[in-house]
Amino acid sequence: MDSSAALYTKLKGAQPFFLMAGPNVIESEEHIMKMAKHIKAITTKLGVPLIFKSSFDKANRTSSKSFRGPGMAEGLKILEKVKVAYDLPIVTDVHESDQCEAVGKVADIIQIPAFLCRQTDLLVAAGKTGKIINIKKGQFCASTVMVNSAEKVRGTGNQNVMVCERGTMFGYNDLIVDPRNLEWMREANCPVVADITHSLQQPAGKKLDGGGVASGGFRELIPCIARTAVAVGVDGIFMEVHDDPLSAPCDGPTQWPLRHLEELLEELIAIAKVSKGKQQFAIDLTPFRD
Repeated sequence: MDSSAALYTKLKGAQPFFLMAGPNVIESEEHIMKMAKHIKAITTKLGVPLIFKSSFDKANRTSSKSFRGPGMAEGLKILEKVKVAYDLPIVTDVHESDQCEAVGKVADIIQIPAFLCRQTDLLVAAGKTGKIINIKKGQFCASTVMVNSAEKVRGTGNQNVMVCERGTMFGYNDLIVDPRNLEWMREANCPVVADITHSLQQPAGKKLDGGGVASGGFRELIPCIARTAVAVGVDGIFMEVHDDPLSAPCDGPTQWPLRHLEELLEELIAIAKVSKGKQQFAIDLTPFRD
């Protein structure tokens, strides 16, 4: 069994769930190393499998003036240092098909951004790396779209696919989380992940002094969405974590404070254990759908 298949098998069997976590974007090598060290210490203590997350380039920022990150070459060097120093699998996102090969040499999981979840060439290029592919459901998509997106990856011969719920547009500047999607996305026949931080964005909903807009969000509701997701029984949780969200250069309003990570995970583990125990006795509702 190759390393990607072995990690995929491990994550599918993770109890009570696995965690993808880290700061939204690479701010500096020093910051990333610090965050990886602290997050790993917490998850190791609690027995939660961790995949460390950060982006080398936020290509879809609201404003062209916003911080994007160090770029692919420098960013991958930093992520590889994290991987070696802390023996952690890495997840990061791609935006262009020609990025996939280089990213696949470092990342254990390649993430497809929600805006790009239907982009066939990108999905195929990512799939050809043989790495695990985490596809975020577009804010504009029904859950059924993810079945086709997953099949585009599997068409390359790569069976290591995950799908991720990250909210649905509700008007112009808001998102809602429909818990039904966490169940309906099971039709993609792969692990289901809940993004409990991006789901609470208010896209381009924050007016800036001097003009322009940025994305806002509801950090205080992250525990609410997280509790819902683990009660439903997702396989994994995706969350962005920062030691000082108020000063984060990207998505500060929806990054969870590092100082509160352990207590939140403790609560989610307790909920998930109870919920998954009850699911063993769940009634098959299939006969009642017609």
